Amino acid sequence: MALPKRILKETERLLADPAPGISATPHEDNLRYFDVIIAGPNQSPFEGGMFRLELFLPEDYPMAAPKVRFLTKIYHPNIDKLGRICLDILKDKWSPALQIRTVLLSIQALLSAPNPEDPLANDVAQHWKEDEKEAINTARSWTIQYASQ
Repeated sequence: MALPKRILKETERLLADPAPGISATPHEDNLRYFDVIIAGPNQSPFEGGMFRLELFLPEDYPMAAPKVRFLTKIYHPNIDKLGRICLDILKDKWSPALQIRTVLLSIQALLSAPNPEDPLANDVAQHWKEDEKEAINTARSWTIQYASQ
């Protein structure tokens, strides 16, 4: 089955002009499925980590948001133990004007600015609110343990 032109164009751009700190490579056998690596942003508890994610474009993309989840374990209030991500543009704020690149940049930004006020992992968010310094130390140690190459 042929892919829509839009997916082909977005894929070409991702490969030819990758966003800094992000790589997204489509699977040869399924061009709607991408292996993604996001480098932990500088000045964040995730700095130095390389986080593996999977991104899948549903049949109705771009009318529906891509499905994205972390495969690398991460200690973050907006990412749960299954790797699901609490991000408005992956849910109710999705717009067909957005692209794969925008989604990945937004996830990278979420790593720079965890939001414990809109959690997916309630225990992590609680830790972040009660003792941010300790939560950041836990996030750093998880990054070293699970996301170091």
